[in-house]
Amino acid sequence: MRSQTWHSVGVLSTAGLAFVLAIVLGVAFGAWIDRTLDSSPIGFFAFFVIGLVAGVLNVYRISARYLRDTADERSQTRSDASPD
Repeated sequence: MRSQTWHSVGVLSTAGLAFVLAIVLGVAFGAWIDRTLDSSPIGFFAFFVIGLVAGVLNVYRISARYLRDTADERSQTRSDASPD
């Protein structure tokens, strides 16, 4: 039970980090584009939105994989525990 809790904490941490990192990278790249092309604030906002969408997709993918894996584990545990 304790390892399952730590696994859940790890997955949630991964999802949160992936979300924040995607936004930070998008903002950083947008700011760099703005400085390079002197297009402030178009690049910042454009890549902020792209980073936000990428972050949401990352969280969705991580969550879907985690939910699928836990559902598989539960069904396997039930089939192992059922009498033959």
